[in-house]
Amino acid sequence: MDLVPALQEPLKKVLGPATAKVMAEHLGLHTVGDLLHHYPRRYEERGQLTHLADLPMDEHVTVVAQVADARLHTFASSKAPRGKGQRLEVTITDGSGRLQLVFFGNGVHKPHKELLPGTRAMFAGKVSVFNRRLQLAHPAYELLRGDTEGEETVESWAGALIPLYPATAKLESWKVAKAIQTVLPSAQEAVDPLPGSLREGRGLVSLPEALLKIHRPHTKADIEEARARLKWDEAFVLQVALARRRHAETQLPAVPRKPGPDGLLTAFDDRLPFTLTDGQQRVSREIFDDLATDHPMHRLLQGEVGSGKTLVALRAMLAVVDSGGQAVMLAPTEVLAQQHHRSVVEMMGELAEGGMLGGAEHATKVVLLTGSMGAAARRHALLDLATGEAGIVIGTHALIEDKVQFHDLGLVVVDEQHRFGVEQRDALRGKGKQPPHLLVMTATPIPRTVAMTVFGDLETSVLDQLPAGRSPIASHVVPAADKPHFLARAWERVREEVSKGHQAYVVCPRIGDEDDTPKKGAKEDAKKKAAQGEPPEGDAEKRPPLAVLDVAEQLAKGPLQGLKVEVLHGRMQPDDKDAVMRRFAAGETDVLVATTVIEVGVNVPNATAIVIMDADRFGVSQLHQLRGRVGRGSAPGLCLLVSEMPEASAARQRLNAVASTRDGFELSRIDLEQRREGDVLGQAQSGARTSLRVLAVIEDEEIIAEARQEAAAVVAADPELTGLPGLRTALEALLDDEREQYLEKG
Repeated sequence: MDLVPALQEPLKKVLGPATAKVMAEHLGLHTVGDLLHHYPRRYEERGQLTHLADLPMDEHVTVVAQVADARLHTFASSKAPRGKGQRLEVTITDGSGRLQLVFFGNGVHKPHKELLPGTRAMFAGKVSVFNRRLQLAHPAYELLRGDTEGEETVESWAGALIPLYPATAKLESWKVAKAIQTVLPSAQEAVDPLPGSLREGRGLVSLPEALLKIHRPHTKADIEEARARLKWDEAFVLQVALARRRHAETQLPAVPRKPGPDGLLTAFDDRLPFTLTDGQQRVSREIFDDLATDHPMHRLLQGEVGSGKTLVALRAMLAVVDSGGQAVMLAPTEVLAQQHHRSVVEMMGELAEGGMLGGAEHATKVVLLTGSMGAAARRHALLDLATGEAGIVIGTHALIEDKVQFHDLGLVVVDEQHRFGVEQRDALRGKGKQPPHLLVMTATPIPRTVAMTVFGDLETSVLDQLPAGRSPIASHVVPAADKPHFLARAWERVREEVSKGHQAYVVCPRIGDEDDTPKKGAKEDAKKKAAQGEPPEGDAEKRPPLAVLDVAEQLAKGPLQGLKVEVLHGRMQPDDKDAVMRRFAAGETDVLVATTVIEVGVNVPNATAIVIMDADRFGVSQLHQLRGRVGRGSAPGLCLLVSEMPEASAARQRLNAVASTRDGFELSRIDLEQRREGDVLGQAQSGARTSLRVLAVIEDEEIIAEARQEAAAVVAADPELTGLPGLRTALEALLDDEREQYLEKG
């Protein structure tokens, strides 16, 4: 069944080409249906004003407030040397907080006439800091007054709910609202995806009614009813998509892989110098049970940084080799692939020397395959894969190339799954004669509901217990701009760690070679603004991020003079990278200044301190990963988060959260709440917009769990959804090609 034509109507026809172009480019909205599903972010009551104190830094906001005062200043500048430059400063208030608006040059005349004290308006712009005060520079605004005849009564004015939409600098919220009013009549034609029995059983309003109420509510109860209904739509349609994937997977054949009684796995376990934690034993059992079945395993293994996931994955790989198959581990970077290869060979000892003198009886070959290997080594590796000589293969996306052939691929282990596109995983799985088993690992802890939403087609195993011998890590925020002496103290701490025989990492967001220096145009723009008398925005946001090459040089000549400082980044030659890592691992280097190439899997137990520069430029889970590089030995770890962002900014609150807890699950909740789930469904991976608009993965845990049950029941009864055309239509809209692929998590 086709989508309803009225909702498929391109916006170009309805709103005109100019508006449609901005909506497509900046908001990803192409059809009438897209626009109807672009819901208000929140609502203002006309009688109430926005809390100006809570505005997020660096974001586009729309506020409703009242003008407190307006002052016009003249000043001299290069363009107006005789003191003819003009700047209008308007202060707006919500009764408790205040916010400064600034207008420059020819742009001052209209607001000077219109923004008189006492005027109420909606203002939209980007929040920045100037002279330690929040401001909006050149905001767009829409005056809130009665209609032109002034007939609107005060009562109706005060009670109305104004929808505020997610907007952009190019298209303010009130323009989005006008466009939605134009298409709202089409909402009557929306086809309802929910089965009638489900809707009635849960007392939900119809879809057309929900769309009308969310865009044009008369009361707060209208908004609640609409949101409750639309949340169910999102949760249910997504869970049906996942349930259909799970159903399809159970129909696929796979070769059961059971380890022999006295094979490679037993020999490996016998030589382990420690016992597995309870968690590792439990998760291994879950994996072995899956491997023994005749349809492909689909399991997500999530565990805290350092919880021993690699060991669990290696035991699964050995079980597959025992049963005559091959296992492959896909790592996101060469540094990590080499690291995994080294640690697997070390853990296996003579068991990794298959076909070599001195190799043990059950030994196999462990082969590394990366894009930068020499031709001879590569030929050799490819031969070992094709003949089955190599039981275990570890590599980067070089494994995916056409000429890579396996003898009998039985298990694919994907490390740090969020770094891989779907096509890459599928290409690797396609190399098995029958679909291989799949184990996806992540050290980014994922709350249960997110796992149900994002990885809903994978069974989940969690390792939440750290092995004995891991040390505590103290984390502190270093406010470099407010308290420069704190930064000086940070470098003293690094020297103290080195003097005790330990090592340190310093992480920067950028490399600093010509390939990533900020564009000249950006500097010119800044100069132009300064010439026009415009204030620079907060310095920390405007300057380019700190770079590895610059910081390493400054440290070596300054606070860390006399220590052995080396650099590591992704654009170095692979051999050079490997040599740097080997020297650091061997303790020959005191301080390693690096980009996030060290984020995952790098294991140097003697490294005890990590200083993260411009820490506000990294995400919460990235910071948690980076922190996990220290405290891996017997000495306690130290993590210093350096930032120039002001105390009140959201970025600083995020850093305070990271410093306050080591619990990855807690941090992932904070991270999600901060990101508003924008990319929970992996926008980065599929390029598609997130399909979650009203569903909040953390708050709506119950709805997601219930929707999952309902979806499973619907799919079990009717896998092709023949009796539910509306649901099929909604699925087709959700699962455009990209999203369909994205959900093919394995």
